[in-house]
Amino acid sequence: MNNLCTVSEAAVQIGVSADTIRRWDKKGLIKVNRSDLNYRLFDINEIKRLHRKIAGNHDSNNYKILKSRNKTKYTTIELFAGAGGTAIGFENAGLNHVLLNEWDKNAVETLKKNKPHWNVIGGDIAKVNFRGMKADIVQGGFPCQTFSYAGKKMGFEDVRGTMFFEFARCVKEVKPKIALGENVRGLLRHDNGRTLATMVKIMEDLGYRVEYRVVRSQYLDVPQKRERLIILAVRNDLKIPFIFPKEKDYTISLKEALKDCPKSAGQEYPEKKKKILELISPGGYWRDLPENLQKEYMGASFYMGGGKTGMARRLSWDEPSLTLTCSPAQKQTERCHPKETRPLTVREYARIQTFPDNWQFHGSTASQYKQIGNAVPCNLGYHIGKCLIAMLDGKLDPKTMDVITPEDTQETLFREMNF
Repeated sequence: MNNLCTVSEAAVQIGVSADTIRRWDKKGLIKVNRSDLNYRLFDINEIKRLHRKIAGNHDSNNYKILKSRNKTKYTTIELFAGAGGTAIGFENAGLNHVLLNEWDKNAVETLKKNKPHWNVIGGDIAKVNFRGMKADIVQGGFPCQTFSYAGKKMGFEDVRGTMFFEFARCVKEVKPKIALGENVRGLLRHDNGRTLATMVKIMEDLGYRVEYRVVRSQYLDVPQKRERLIILAVRNDLKIPFIFPKEKDYTISLKEALKDCPKSAGQEYPEKKKKILELISPGGYWRDLPENLQKEYMGASFYMGGGKTGMARRLSWDEPSLTLTCSPAQKQTERCHPKETRPLTVREYARIQTFPDNWQFHGSTASQYKQIGNAVPCNLGYHIGKCLIAMLDGKLDPKTMDVITPEDTQETLFREMNF
């Protein structure tokens, strides 16, 4: 591609230092490509757009909840539905829900109160009988669990008792055209790759072709640096391609996302911790403190290895948020407001995960943070949903979608695992 260039070439073209571009790369503001010789290459148009944005001379990428005007006939069953991030995105893309299952009582109430017409079944997924149900798509963000191999090749029955087994059982009983699994990027390396390999084998044994890709939410209309592993399985009798979302050449800043955010409940810092965080500038963390305060705040962690970049971390206005966790005030993964010395509120959390402002979360404040932090961003769900519709329709939008081949998947896996 003619628009790809090295760090030095990009620096000369836009008149900034190479270190500035490296800093943008480190912050996740620009995408990195690899040459055949493994050199880092960047899209000069993307860098120019970011440079204009930082300089204030740009068309703002306004934060918005994505929603299609068109409905389709395609149906879904969603497992491990949580607070509804994927479900909202799928519905906004034009898909129709047949059933949603979730075990957490507060999350179940969240789903039922916001969408009374959804068929939400709360409780243990192992007790749900999927036989006789029909759906074009089965989707689930099953937890990452270790399988007990005991020296044997793993099959469907050998993973019984895990959440992946329940996902696979649903696929076996419903026989959807497409099955979609969503998980953390770490699944690629989990148990030296054996966990993912076992999942792929089981889906193949059930009669499906499988491909997967890591997607980065910050390039898909989500103001957050959040990576997810998307696993697609297509039934063998169907000659349809695998389609994944194509990353955009822009990001949405936290400042854009939190504009006019409704006020809501939130956690508070103890006074001692608040005094420490007041010394941190936007985008900074504990290493920006005087050394004596670094030692006081970090304790024994000060002398241990590792970056620990999430500790005493204040977010930056001018870039996407760091990945949200189950609480904004955990010491290891601090999510302090860019300007005010406090954790992000529940509604700010929801904005960053692209939930609508009128989506209400049930339960205690801690439970609401957990529901939001565990969710798939709604806009990411939208982009994935549009890809699923394109797969079923046989229509590819090359501007917003990528077709992936088996060779692409193997190359991605080897690169992720440093083979």
